[in-house]
Amino acid sequence: MTRTALIAGRGRLPQLLVERLAAAGQDVVLAELEGFESLSAAHDDVIRFRLERLVLYLDRLQELGVTQAVFAGEVHRPRLDPALIDPSTMQLLPRIMAAMQQGDDGILREVISLMGEWGISVIGAQDICPDLVAAPGILGPHAPKASDKQDAARGFDILKVTGQADIGQGCIVARGQCLAVEALPGTDAMLAQLTVLRKTHPALPPGGVFCKAPKPGQDRRIDLPALGPETVSAVHACGLHGIAFEAGGVLLIDRDEMQARADALGVFLWAREAA
Repeated sequence: MTRTALIAGRGRLPQLLVERLAAAGQDVVLAELEGFESLSAAHDDVIRFRLERLVLYLDRLQELGVTQAVFAGEVHRPRLDPALIDPSTMQLLPRIMAAMQQGDDGILREVISLMGEWGISVIGAQDICPDLVAAPGILGPHAPKASDKQDAARGFDILKVTGQADIGQGCIVARGQCLAVEALPGTDAMLAQLTVLRKTHPALPPGGVFCKAPKPGQDRRIDLPALGPETVSAVHACGLHGIAFEAGGVLLIDRDEMQARADALGVFLWAREAA
């Protein structure tokens, strides 16, 4: 039987994968990066690790017979403490530092490469839970208007540029104008900031669409963008008409609840076919 390491960050997704893997009778090893705990509150068998001791962690997974891994949950780039770097990981430091200079995508590619060197293949969360991604179409009774579709097209054009620059996976467009671009603070911060700006800057165009998509060329086994019920509430709170996201490229967390909330609030959910 394949033994899978679930490497968790913050949020709901790791627990969803735990439940799905358990239901399938899969043999799972749970792990968390220190500072980004989510599973250890409910599970007492979680391995915690630091990047400064990455080789020791990979050796441990190998000893446990892990042959594949899935990454799930929110993780930001942690600060490295030089005093904690063990000798074996020190030898990898030039590779790690070079990857960090290439941005988040560079780091993720290096992580996948390193795991492969330890005989561990990386799979995506969508490989375990295919229902987390949506086929093209409108989810629910609310559909985008012609103007919303124009804003979405503009938003996806913007995401191609920001994604190539490794900036973010989301933006907000209203009447053809870009009101916000997602950066390091993330989706919640961007939507909260727009809610405040709309109260203090009445000249901002009303309505608008929140657009979400993977970065061009990114490895979709790690860091697929995600949406959930709270995103729907935040979109409604800042006066947007809906969410346009790339079909097959965005994880929908607690999808039934997300769709029910969108239906109740009058927010459209559009799984837009990739251009």
